Amino acid sequence: MIVKLKKNSTKNKIKKLKTHIKSKGFEIHDSIGDSVHIFGVIGDTASFDIRNLYAFDCVEKVIRVQEPYKKVNRKFNQEDTIIDVNGVKIGGDNLTIMAGPCSVESEEQLDIIAKYVKKSGAKILRGGAFKPRTSPYSFQGMGEEGLILLHKVGQKYNLPIVSEIMDKDHIELFKKYVDIFQVGARNMQNFALLKELGKTNKPVLLKRGFSNTIEEWFMSAEYIMSEGNKNVILCERGIRTFEPLTRNTLDISTIPIVKKMSHLPVIIDPSHAAGVWDLVESLSMGSIAAGADGLIIEVHHKPEEAFSDGAQSLKPKKFDSLVKNVKTIATAVNKKF
Repeated sequence: MIVKLKKNSTKNKIKKLKTHIKSKGFEIHDSIGDSVHIFGVIGDTASFDIRNLYAFDCVEKVIRVQEPYKKVNRKFNQEDTIIDVNGVKIGGDNLTIMAGPCSVESEEQLDIIAKYVKKSGAKILRGGAFKPRTSPYSFQGMGEEGLILLHKVGQKYNLPIVSEIMDKDHIELFKKYVDIFQVGARNMQNFALLKELGKTNKPVLLKRGFSNTIEEWFMSAEYIMSEGNKNVILCERGIRTFEPLTRNTLDISTIPIVKKMSHLPVIIDPSHAAGVWDLVESLSMGSIAAGADGLIIEVHHKPEEAFSDGAQSLKPKKFDSLVKNVKTIATAVNKKF
């Protein structure tokens, strides 16, 4: 349920309304924008007579919300959420590019790539230390050593770090080294992990599962936010379809849908959607044109020797070209780079 307050309502009148609503057993999500003040009332309001709220003269309008996701819902927070990661803004009219290798392989490899992506305009360094792989025989990542290298190289180039977490028991370890927890597609519905991440205050990049609906994706974000962590970034990385010419099918329609239904920022992962490097630039430009808040891209200086996902990784020169073209699109859609 949404309660929209009249402009210039006094603090005393608003306090009385809050007290009344809470006395009925409901929680309140208070959202104050530049021109509107609303209460998001959380709880089962099916049997509650919303007409009674109009008895409070500070109430302008009351709206029932049917969607099961409340905190994610734009009806509860009409202004775009902007997440600050060590000074890097994600959301609103900002365009943010995250880039780096699929897997951390060595300090030398990571340093070379970080230097290149920083120079081209990436604001956040990505890299996998714990790798969820389809085959148990594939490279599984360097573990804690990989996180230590990410932290070290990130500090050297003043780049915040995003890395994938798979296990709730690793949260304290990740807290020491990363700035954004990444939840991969395979763990989108790992609810135990999501709930524990919700108890932290670090941003969470939540990837959509490759067979999940947008509403299921929103509900996973709701798990995180319901525990108190409001810093959720949605990431579309392609969904599984019958098409064999790409690794996944990038659902660009996700972008305007998310913008309409939610206030959370949405980042696009064209690397995992494409599965091949020569499609990444086109998908990136199309995503920014559609209104995405940023990209997360895999880059490797020697992709033919990469431990994982070399086929979809851009070489530094190609990444530099992509960033220049994306900047042009960003200007056209009023995004700041």
